[in-house]
Amino acid sequence: MPQDIEQPNERTGLLSHTANDRRLSVVQHEEDGQSIIGSYVSKDEQALSSAPVGERLPYNDYTTVDWLHELVKDSYRFRSVHSRPGLRYRLVATFDACSGWIAAALIGILTACVAFLVDVAEATVSDWKLGHCTSNPFANREACCTDRRPFYGPTRANLGEGCDEWRMWTDGWYRAFGIYVGFALAFGVISSSLTMLTKSTLPAAAPGHGDQHQEPDAGTIQPVTGKAIYLAAGSGIPEIKTILSGFVIPHFLDFKVLFVKAVGAVFAVATGMCLGKEGPFVHISTCVAYLIGKCFPKYRENERKMRELLSAGCSSGLSVAFGAPIGGILFSYEEISTYFPRKVLWRAFFCSLWAAVILKILNPTGTGKLALFETNYGTSYSPVHYLIFILLGVAGGLWGGTFCKCNFLWSKSFRQFRFIKNYPVFEVFIVVLATGLLQYPNPMTREPGDKIIKNLLQDCRRSTSSWICQHEANGSPPKYIGWLVYGTLVKLVLTIVTFGCKVPSGIIIPALDAGAFFGRLVGQWVTTISPGIFAMVGAAAFLAGVSRMTISLCVIMFELTGELEYVVPNMIAILVAKWVADALEHEGVYDLAQTVLGHPFLDLDHAISLVQREKTLVEELIPPKQTMDDITVNVLKDNMVPRKVLEQKLDKLKERGLLDAGLVLVQDGMLQGYLAEGELDFGLTNLGGVWDSSDRVRLLGLAEEGEFNLSNFVDRTPLSICAKAPMEYAVEMFGKLGLRYLCVVEEGTGKMVGVILKKRLVVWLEGLKHQ
Repeated sequence: MPQDIEQPNERTGLLSHTANDRRLSVVQHEEDGQSIIGSYVSKDEQALSSAPVGERLPYNDYTTVDWLHELVKDSYRFRSVHSRPGLRYRLVATFDACSGWIAAALIGILTACVAFLVDVAEATVSDWKLGHCTSNPFANREACCTDRRPFYGPTRANLGEGCDEWRMWTDGWYRAFGIYVGFALAFGVISSSLTMLTKSTLPAAAPGHGDQHQEPDAGTIQPVTGKAIYLAAGSGIPEIKTILSGFVIPHFLDFKVLFVKAVGAVFAVATGMCLGKEGPFVHISTCVAYLIGKCFPKYRENERKMRELLSAGCSSGLSVAFGAPIGGILFSYEEISTYFPRKVLWRAFFCSLWAAVILKILNPTGTGKLALFETNYGTSYSPVHYLIFILLGVAGGLWGGTFCKCNFLWSKSFRQFRFIKNYPVFEVFIVVLATGLLQYPNPMTREPGDKIIKNLLQDCRRSTSSWICQHEANGSPPKYIGWLVYGTLVKLVLTIVTFGCKVPSGIIIPALDAGAFFGRLVGQWVTTISPGIFAMVGAAAFLAGVSRMTISLCVIMFELTGELEYVVPNMIAILVAKWVADALEHEGVYDLAQTVLGHPFLDLDHAISLVQREKTLVEELIPPKQTMDDITVNVLKDNMVPRKVLEQKLDKLKERGLLDAGLVLVQDGMLQGYLAEGELDFGLTNLGGVWDSSDRVRLLGLAEEGEFNLSNFVDRTPLSICAKAPMEYAVEMFGKLGLRYLCVVEEGTGKMVGVILKKRLVVWLEGLKHQ
């Protein structure tokens, strides 16, 4: 009876076939292996198969991007695209050269469209706490009572107190109070519940723990556990800084997160909590940039190029948030990006320009202008006012440093309670309840944050119809002064407990509100110029104290208000606030958020300042001997290694739970190459089905037909550093070259003695902060 050749599988067939059959099977398996590689590895990566840098799989979750490898890969792609003759390939090369500009324009346009929807929806939902429009239930109060509507400029400017189309829910103060708080609680629960949908589990981010070994008789190595995060919570700026510095946070820029962030921000801001949508706009714009970049192979298959696009894209977030296109560019450069060459600056300029153009056309505020808080004080300041601007800077710095410390302690204490940690919606419920109870009694804190600062910046010499101007026209009675003091204190306290809640939120508007309250309060005793000027300068000072922004903040302030005359007062207050805040707490709110969230982030300037405090050598970061034994592979003279040895090494790497780890290949103690864990796992699992554990694997040299070959995945040009080199060398190499790992060799002999991962360096630097 003839044998059914389809019955056995590949592995069982190898045991009974002849040597010739085995050779044919191996050849067939090599073809299958190439097909498998093609499904996992991009064409650009496959082009590197013969290059010394080796092929690289798509980066795993939370791993470090190798910027040098991505640079070489892009060079191969560039030569492939631009070296082909013929009209067709010239057109392809032209499109490739223009793709960055096309992507930047699309990012700006789509970001402006999303911002338009969020702005209009937030204004309407927020006003539902007070009443509704009888003619159009989806119109906010301003659109209901005036002709200020999207797509059109204003034809009637005054809001009007006797608007017949706007109906309050009730005329009773206490019933209105209850309805206000009830709507706020409902909006808070909706926003937080939506945020819960983006819960994700990330692997270990602290590499140093994976190198903590135990003695052989003390048991096995404990794997490093991961952590859970909510991708749509907060502003997203700390995570974006982490991504742009060269780490991978999975799904953080997906469409689902973009949608939840936008809708969640609408309801979160509508609660009246001390938060803003400006920070989430940066996250939204970066999501748009990522989704657009995935449509272009140039960016989809290269993490370095993608980060260039993300840096340009996030500038449009602040551009649409404040109507400040230049400020958005500077914010991306100063606060977010760690890699911002001139080419990225041009793309950011183009992207921010398109965002501003489209936003002005859509006109979400109905004013027909980009400036959100346009003012015209009509008076100038005198040299004596510089003392008051300095005072506002000192106050902003004191509050900024205090806020950073208190919010950090609040996150490390209250939010660590088991119930609060496991049920973050309940925390949001408590904060919304406290916010509603404390803010509603004050007429100036009843509105959303952007309307509060708009009211506080107004010049009452030109208009006396508002609540603030009516009281100041009556000589600022004690009750009005009390409301200003009350508003300042409530904003300061509530901002501390609100920032970090599991809803989409930012810190920019709350800090501006607190500073504007304090500045307006100071202005009650300085009658020579408008108190709105001090509110504007105070707002800038308080935000500078919290975020440590300088140049970008100064530009944003004059783009926000249109007051170029007051650039110098803003500069004075911002610089003083930064100096004072740095004296109290050297890290800003986004840097502390990095620490709380536990994301790996290498701030080069801060890292250098840490290692300069004491003399430290690179050898301090060499892993323990047991770790080096586990990750070192002694390659034989024929450049082959038994597969069983590699499987044992892979198990050791997985036990440590560090996705950036890999194997160091040495011959006679000399460094020959580096094989990352992801590529090793892929090769043994997906490509090694035809070979058993007794076979050998080629790691170096040219492979012959029928060999189990993993040499294509080996980086044969790893960078190395002497163990006796100053630590500043290693920090500069990781920071400026964007390395994923750095091999350490012995002084004098050049023999391999250790390997440093970027994450391990980050954790070591974190330890220096607390010494």
